[in-house]
Amino acid sequence: MSSEEKRTWIYVVVGVGVAVVYFATVLSKVPGTDVATIAYVWPMLTAIGVGIAANIVLNIMAAILAPREADKTDERDKQINRLGEYVGFYVMSVAAIVPLGLAMAKIEQFWIANTLYLAFVLAALASSIVKIVAYRRGF
Repeated sequence: MSSEEKRTWIYVVVGVGVAVVYFATVLSKVPGTDVATIAYVWPMLTAIGVGIAANIVLNIMAAILAPREADKTDERDKQINRLGEYVGFYVMSVAAIVPLGLAMAKIEQFWIANTLYLAFVLAALASSIVKIVAYRRGF
């Protein structure tokens, strides 16, 4: 497994894991509560920060455990990365329509912020899945 594929796996696991914990924590407060009173800003910022920090730490650990592979990339890695980023861009572009529509409808900020965060998560997940499939099935 190349270092780029390892990075992609780390990105998927951390991204999905952090998002699941965030949404489980915040959305569990929704039933029976006015969403305007739910404190979501700090938990969301914490989730984003933890996701970034965990990715950095785990990628450093992966590089330490396999130092020969750490900086090796080839043309295939670049093409796979490009394809994954294109797919992620399109998913984000489409998914961002939902929070935009919610903002235009003057829906509560809670829903706008959370659907935008979900759009970022879905884009990262789609991008990573495309990359992993490309690595596994060939490109």
